Amino acid sequence: MKIAYIGIDLFYPALEALEALDCEILEIFTCETDNITEFNVKITDFAVKRNIPCKKSRITKDDIARLLQNGCEAAICGGYYFKIPADTKLPIVNIHPSLLPVGRGSWPMALSILRGDKKSGITIHKIAEGFDTGNILLQREFEIADDETHKTFMEKANSLLPEMLESLIKNFALLWQNAKPQGEGEYWEMPAEEKYTVTYDMTVKEADRILRAFYGYECIYKTKDRRTLIIGGRAVKSYKTEGAEFPLVDGYIKIQKNL
Repeated sequence: MKIAYIGIDLFYPALEALEALDCEILEIFTCETDNITEFNVKITDFAVKRNIPCKKSRITKDDIARLLQNGCEAAICGGYYFKIPADTKLPIVNIHPSLLPVGRGSWPMALSILRGDKKSGITIHKIAEGFDTGNILLQREFEIADDETHKTFMEKANSLLPEMLESLIKNFALLWQNAKPQGEGEYWEMPAEEKYTVTYDMTVKEADRILRAFYGYECIYKTKDRRTLIIGGRAVKSYKTEGAEFPLVDGYIKIQKNL
């Protein structure tokens, strides 16, 4: 099957799975990323090594017209900053890390952990005018552990992709034709700063939920006179907090990287 791939490294295993399924990848579209918390390194390296055209600016209708002229049969998106044109003749599907129609929006992974949800999943759906509102082709779920982090959440999500994409590619026409409308659903707004802020007067349990939800991304640690950006932090239970750089009521934050 001749395809185009759209996305950043968040769902990189999807691109590998498509290659393993003998898809001919005509072009790749990605975004400029900070390569600190979100990356495009694997995607761009994949394109360079295989001499596949790779574009980092917004995908346009002209791009889609060119893909169609070159025999492209579908485009598959896995994490992308820009809105993709929906009114095209090219079938375009999106990989979304929630059980749609619940959890529309760009960060359901973190919000699922903050909410204390017990399950989430992966949905492959048609691109539509509304964000994450297109008809559903495939869906798989997984359990969210009590100690889930953003990183382990994505590992679980990505582990489902090889099987899902095999089913998608082998049954594309049928799945596309029989895709199910989502219904009303829930859109989850981007979290406000307070959602990823940890304060010195929080308990380890309270702080760690926030740190787990945004693990690998910036969180803020605040005291009465200090504000620090941290990445990769976890809260540790301890009754000896004297001298700790990021103390909490009953422990401290141990971090891998701080800004």
